[in-house]
Amino acid sequence: MHSEDSVANDHHHASDSTDVFGFWLYIMTDCILFGCLFTTFLVLHIQAMHGLVLKSYLNLYDVLIETFLLLLSNFTFCLAILNLYANKLFKVQAWLAITFLLGASFVGIEIREFIHLANEGFRWDVNSQASSFFTLVGTHGLHVSCGLLWILLMIIQLPLLKMTNVAKRRMTYLGLFWNFLDIVWIFVFTIVYLMGAM
Repeated sequence: MHSEDSVANDHHHASDSTDVFGFWLYIMTDCILFGCLFTTFLVLHIQAMHGLVLKSYLNLYDVLIETFLLLLSNFTFCLAILNLYANKLFKVQAWLAITFLLGASFVGIEIREFIHLANEGFRWDVNSQASSFFTLVGTHGLHVSCGLLWILLMIIQLPLLKMTNVAKRRMTYLGLFWNFLDIVWIFVFTIVYLMGAM
């Protein structure tokens, strides 16, 4: 019996290690992806000396609102984590729901921005700078959308998982992913929007 428990514990530990390795491997590949997209944008932005240029179409007011919403969603997610470790299920779900609403508002403003740019004539197919802009910002927006689906799944799963180690591990991974998106957005805000407006 003791031997069976030992084997089960070893298997559980190996599974946890594989999960951690797999998650960080994913984050590393995402870093490479965004690094390539940022490099491409910078090269094409410098080359765009004539024709339609990004700064003529930017609305930094909306971008500031987007930044505030995403950073605030990070804070509300931290509150969800704190309540998770305090074993307060309802509060965890409530803070996750608020995080979801903030993230969804971010995506909504980004979609509205894309539609506005396209209506003004700055579409993804007009030049290489526009293509790199929509690809980079759109890829980040897609990641945020995936994060929103993950948050919804956690809200649904938490009553089933209760306050187990599995729930805490999944919430930790989600939190790291959400923090990663915030860090990427800071680079997007600085490099794409602030540099693009100059």
